[in-house]
Amino acid sequence: MKAIVFEKYGPPEVLQMREVARPTPGERDVLIRVRAVSLNAADWRMMRADPFLARLYSGLLRPKRITTLGADVAGVVEAVGSQVRRFEPGDEVFGDVFASNFGGLAEFKCAGEDELILKPQNISFEEAAALPLAGMTALHALRDAANVQSGQQVLINGASGGVGTYAIQIARHLGAEVTAVCSGAKQQLARSLGAHNVIDYAKEDFTKSGRLYDAIIGVNGFRSLDEYRRCLTPSGIYAMVGGDGRQLFQALLLGPLYSLASKKKIVTVSSKPNRADLELLSDLLAQGKIRSVIDRRYPLEESAEAMRYLEAGHAAGKVIVTV
Repeated sequence: MKAIVFEKYGPPEVLQMREVARPTPGERDVLIRVRAVSLNAADWRMMRADPFLARLYSGLLRPKRITTLGADVAGVVEAVGSQVRRFEPGDEVFGDVFASNFGGLAEFKCAGEDELILKPQNISFEEAAALPLAGMTALHALRDAANVQSGQQVLINGASGGVGTYAIQIARHLGAEVTAVCSGAKQQLARSLGAHNVIDYAKEDFTKSGRLYDAIIGVNGFRSLDEYRRCLTPSGIYAMVGGDGRQLFQALLLGPLYSLASKKKIVTVSSKPNRADLELLSDLLAQGKIRSVIDRRYPLEESAEAMRYLEAGHAAGKVIVTV
């Protein structure tokens, strides 16, 4: 089968199409004929070994554990292991296969039975593949980390990316009043997703407006912890979703100290695959209560170009690779 592999860490050029052995499902595994894959920051960070901890997970000097990227997949069940009970060949499925060491950028992928759910018939493979990691990260940030309640004021910084577009919609679904921060070119997209207020970061600094928020979801690391704290209500919560290694370290180290000093809290969001939550989001998607925003689509052989575009940081929604 064809797969996109990388044998060393580095820029998108390290991604190469190769002919590799087709995987064989174990007793509890499902073999998927992949139809669509969505790319995430986790992919390019693993590709570049950034942060350095990625090397401890996959291989210190070169990739070993993970040699094909792509954790969000959608496709058709080709075969199942002898102990699989939830699926059969021909089923249309999708899920987050992070626990199976990525591997979605290929014609076939073996995944654990519990990593997948059935795809709604009225949702395309591309729309389904876009959902798992970004959608669950947004859900866990809003519902679990920030405990967003109906009527609260929520600000989403980085609102036009993969996580941000879902976060706007999920916050609205939870009953919050949403302020989205994004570029001027993406303001209409944010409004179409339900944002009540939209701030063009090139024209207005939300940290100096004097407006306070019950919850702030930071999908990028463009602001300091102090700036975010200044914009919180007395018992507000800042949930950090994205940022570089330095900012993550600061949040992990200083967040608990800041939280001790006042009722304001700073928390980091670590989203793990969760079948129940994915089914919840899948139902919302099928019912039209949320939608997947897809910026660009690339064929499998152009995966390096897709990764390059994602890494540039200007995608409005998700970047999809079709197989």
